[in-house]
Amino acid sequence: MHIIEAFGRIFLSTLFLFESVNKFFYQEETIDYMESFGVTEIFFYPSLFFEFIIPLFLIIGFKTRIMATAMCLFTLLVSIIFHSDFSDHMQIISFLKNLSIAGGFLIIAANKPQICTLDYYLKIKKTN
Repeated sequence: MHIIEAFGRIFLSTLFLFESVNKFFYQEETIDYMESFGVTEIFFYPSLFFEFIIPLFLIIGFKTRIMATAMCLFTLLVSIIFHSDFSDHMQIISFLKNLSIAGGFLIIAANKPQICTLDYYLKIKKTN
């Protein structure tokens, strides 16, 4: 079952890794999109960094609970800012998709580190 949890972390993280690479290659378009929702350009690089590094930490299982909680909060914030036009059916779908992803991160945050995480191996090393 531990490998299934690892695949869950990989699957949840893949979307954010893909989007961070996409944002990197389409910086101007992404900044314009962000600014159209009132989010200043100052947040572009921190969000790019966040969307790339935190999912990598989740995949390897480093500080898993903290990283999963951070990704949950990030996903909810992005949903509220960019997908709260409920008169648009696609925005409702995007909002609900993000809500589901945030739920997945909460499930990860609620569990103890499993054997397929760096946290687990660091804990074992610390006790020996």
